[in-house]
Amino acid sequence: MPAYNAARTLSDTWEAIPKDTVDEVLLVDDGSNDATMDIARKLPIRTISLPHNVGYGGNQKICYLEALRLEFDVVVMLHPDGQYDPLLLPQLIAPIVRGQADLVLGSRMMDKGSAREGGMPLYRFVANKALTAVENLALEQHFSELHTGYRAYSRAFLQTVPFMRNSDNFVFDTQMITQGIAFKQRVVEVPIHTRYHADASSTSMQANIVYGLSTLGVMVRWRLHKLGLLKSRLFAS
Repeated sequence: MPAYNAARTLSDTWEAIPKDTVDEVLLVDDGSNDATMDIARKLPIRTISLPHNVGYGGNQKICYLEALRLEFDVVVMLHPDGQYDPLLLPQLIAPIVRGQADLVLGSRMMDKGSAREGGMPLYRFVANKALTAVENLALEQHFSELHTGYRAYSRAFLQTVPFMRNSDNFVFDTQMITQGIAFKQRVVEVPIHTRYHADASSTSMQANIVYGLSTLGVMVRWRLHKLGLLKSRLFAS
């Protein structure tokens, strides 16, 4: 769980995790200025407290490095803000456990109407669909959603893609998917539902615009790399 100011939702999120599915929970706190770590220390989970805020992508890098150090076979990113349902963990990891996938994306768009019924704002829904369409063209894929924060990775995936070269910001997620395609990893989707609420994490309009432009930048970088016009370290072994 990459955490930042998640004190109000952390306990409820942890309680909802199916304990017969998960062997261990790791929380990396990204320099929160609320009681996130105070609450985390009272839970039977492994914690890492960062002395400085390193960003969403930087937080994930530490999560995955620690997961590799602990030799986890399947790693799930679950936001501690309660937006993504922990009860869906078994469905999320199933394709990896069955040996059918290396990266599983929990899609809010696979079931028609699910995203909006879960409270996704209309502008986010439209932006999500538009960006995903552009990314599908660039990646030559047919995903229903490429902007989900609910994902499962195999150990082999994390050992293969050079995720430490990625951004420390929100575009880290886009880079991970693109690297999955670049390194011929098996990427599949499973349907999920979400719940938008007052305590769920949210980004500003400015941050959303920067993220959208950064995502398009990754697609341009990928196409140039694939065409051999400008090689990128993100997609090179």
